[in-house]
Amino acid sequence: MIDEIAQAVALAGTVKGTARRAMSPALAIRFTLLMTLAPDADYPEVMDILFGDLVLVPWQRPYRVPTAAAACTWRDAIGPTPLERLQDLLLDGIDDEHRGRDYRAVMVGDLDVGSIDGSLIRVPDSAANRTAFGSAGTADDSSPYPQVRELRLSNVSTRAAFAVTTGPSGAGAGADRDKGEAEQAHLDKALKDHRQVFTTWRLWVMDRNFPGVARIKAMPETGAHVLIRLRDGITLRRDGDFLPDGSYLGEISGGGITLTVRVIEYTVAVAGRDAPELFCLITDLHDHQAYPAQTLARAYHWRWVSPAGTWRTR
Repeated sequence: MIDEIAQAVALAGTVKGTARRAMSPALAIRFTLLMTLAPDADYPEVMDILFGDLVLVPWQRPYRVPTAAAACTWRDAIGPTPLERLQDLLLDGIDDEHRGRDYRAVMVGDLDVGSIDGSLIRVPDSAANRTAFGSAGTADDSSPYPQVRELRLSNVSTRAAFAVTTGPSGAGAGADRDKGEAEQAHLDKALKDHRQVFTTWRLWVMDRNFPGVARIKAMPETGAHVLIRLRDGITLRRDGDFLPDGSYLGEISGGGITLTVRVIEYTVAVAGRDAPELFCLITDLHDHQAYPAQTLARAYHWRWVSPAGTWRTR
């Protein structure tokens, strides 16, 4: 795949492709990937690892490992597009493998369960990275390292990623949005760029940073289903009686949009806490017989490894 992607690379900057010598687009891609596997190595060390004993082969003309300057120039010349393309192909392959081999250990009725969650990754401390990404948790961008925020769409059964979006951390220079807004923007990007993972046979579990009625409405419109935990302070208007499993239909409004959702409320007793915590989930799955409240509550637990505790549906 790397060689195929490399053939389509349009070199930029000072590399024109007329005198490539020891470097090539495919080598630059491999070099960049290997840097992530050897984070403590400098450029020459990464090059030595990459070439190994190849430099000892008695070529007609002695081979010289490219310098750090050459590696930098070529990384700039290929740009991020080939790596993004490689990532998309890899994640598509993972998605296909899961469908072909049926790795589903966590299911809700006939639905596969996926998790959408954000995290932060430290990147080298440079002025360019601080401008592009900022650092979360410090309004003045005083964190030791700038941070990239990623949004990962994963299978809860295996934790394998199906899609990833990246961008500003959500605070600091160049990224003045808070965490919630930053992750919501990433979800909007995922809905646009990775439409293929939002399928009719998947249920996506999300935490409290993502709701926004327009966004909740947009996800089922792709064909996928959602199970979202609401944060405190969001008003739900109950529509009718409680269903046999303890859930109920309710209306949620915002941005001029009103949606009817099914609401599942339950309490979780966590070790070390005196009072149980109330969880409130909403879903577009209105059929309480096909998708019981208890099954949905257990599915939310699998978004991450929760603290040991007991829970009961309300």
